[in-house]
Amino acid sequence: VQLQASGGGLVQVGGSRRLSCAASGRTESRLYMAWFRHTPGKEREFVALSTPRGGRTYYSDSVKGRFTISRDNAANTVYLQMNSLKPEDTAVYFCAAGAGLIMSSYGSTYAYAYWGQGTQVTVSS
Repeated sequence: VQLQASGGGLVQVGGSRRLSCAASGRTESRLYMAWFRHTPGKEREFVALSTPRGGRTYYSDSVKGRFTISRDNAANTVYLQMNSLKPEDTAVYFCAAGAGLIMSSYGSTYAYAYWGQGTQVTVSS
């Protein structure tokens, strides 16, 4: 599975941004798809998860109510809509995928076998 993330950039505080992650090599609808983010000096942080076929979604407390993960199975793409952005949302965002997931570990990087390259999101005040 190859993952290609895009959509990062510079955005003002309170603004919005949508990230995309295109999957190839395996039917995306059967994959757990997630977003993580990383800032220097910190561990990679779980952001959001979409279960296969988009049945359920999960979010970290820090983004709940502001971010929305969604997927277009026909386009093999998962999205992260980010609203009400804050400076602390500044990070490199990564998409990740896994064919099988132990739900108790969905917030851990080791639970995902496939990773895309990161896309930088910078929120300026």
